Amino acid sequence: MNIDSLDQGGRWLLPDGVEEILPPRARRIEALRQRLLQRFDLWGYELVFPPLLEFLDSLLVGVGSDLDLQTLKVTDQVTGRLMGIRADITSQAARIDAHSLRHRGPTRLCYAGTVLRTRGQGLFGSRSPVKVGAELYGVPGPQGDAEVLALMADTLAVSGLGVVHIELGHVAIYRALATAAGLPSAAEATLFDAVQRKAVADIRALLEEHQVEPDIAAMVITLPSLLGDASVLPRAREVFAAAPAAVTAALDELEATATLAQLRFPELDLGFDLSELHGYNYHTGTVFSAYAPEHGQAVARGGRYDDIGRAFGRGRPATGFDLDLKVLADFAPLPAPEGRTLRLPRLEELQTEQAAALWRRVAELRAQGVRVVPAEAEGWPVHGSLEWDGTAWVLAQAHGTGRSAPE
Repeated sequence: MNIDSLDQGGRWLLPDGVEEILPPRARRIEALRQRLLQRFDLWGYELVFPPLLEFLDSLLVGVGSDLDLQTLKVTDQVTGRLMGIRADITSQAARIDAHSLRHRGPTRLCYAGTVLRTRGQGLFGSRSPVKVGAELYGVPGPQGDAEVLALMADTLAVSGLGVVHIELGHVAIYRALATAAGLPSAAEATLFDAVQRKAVADIRALLEEHQVEPDIAAMVITLPSLLGDASVLPRAREVFAAAPAAVTAALDELEATATLAQLRFPELDLGFDLSELHGYNYHTGTVFSAYAPEHGQAVARGGRYDDIGRAFGRGRPATGFDLDLKVLADFAPLPAPEGRTLRLPRLEELQTEQAAALWRRVAELRAQGVRVVPAEAEGWPVHGSLEWDGTAWVLAQAHGTGRSAPE
């Protein structure tokens, strides 16, 4: 028998990469969301709720072709204009800073919301991640990057991951070397892919094929090997001694960012990967990725993306980070739900007077922050129950170890 015929033609099916979140996972995700937003608040980051749907020409400003391909498009039945369902929240936050708020000083924003993508990252990646992030506007260079990097580390620490490993890179290093190599656009795209894969043999063959100047070629070939601890930076200064000035400036920014971030968050475990180019099409400076033990992919990413707000009337320094809350909640250890949980008695066994007294008592307990769940409820760590002593409802211990008087 066809399985679809057992369930109304397969109406229970969801699109690949789109999932429903069930208890108790939903409770874990929501608890973590509240914890992270509370942490952002303690750092002075204000919460915003950008819309899920926008006109496409506003939604995709300054974010590059990669996000365009990830954005689902629909036609507005009112105006006939093309709209997009957000695949990211960064550009929306930039518009809020540039157009809606227009603060003279720095702006600190945070958010938590679902995005939708045309395809997931990797074979089993979600197409509907829950993005939580923070963006800082109006603070240039290492000072701003160090604040956001430290906030990212602190965010992951309070989620239960503890100290994670964070790798820093700077897109200006590759950008300056690629420009100096003078490759045609198609060849430069091939080079970009090879550098991302750290495929040194492919890089060498491509540069030789296009007869790139030997000194520049040697720098590009060495780039993927420049990763590791803080010793990478002095080694990079030797390798790039004859590189364009933008490369030296980028190394200076990386060193300053690392120093300032560790002042803010001394437990930081920092490393460097100078061929890290995530978000290359819209990042303009320092980029950083956080990695947790036993998880192969980055759990959070961020970086600088100056002037993205120019299309909205005001371009200024910008840096931030985000993470997928669903991924983080799946392997970040979380404590059990806070507070006590009491179980109700079987309601069908109650007389009218007992039921009325029960609901008065339940209302009092819930007002005090005590969780009261039905007798058949599952998935809650129950600490006790309500029992009738003949005149009032009293609290009984979970294992029948005695009763306590109403508080």
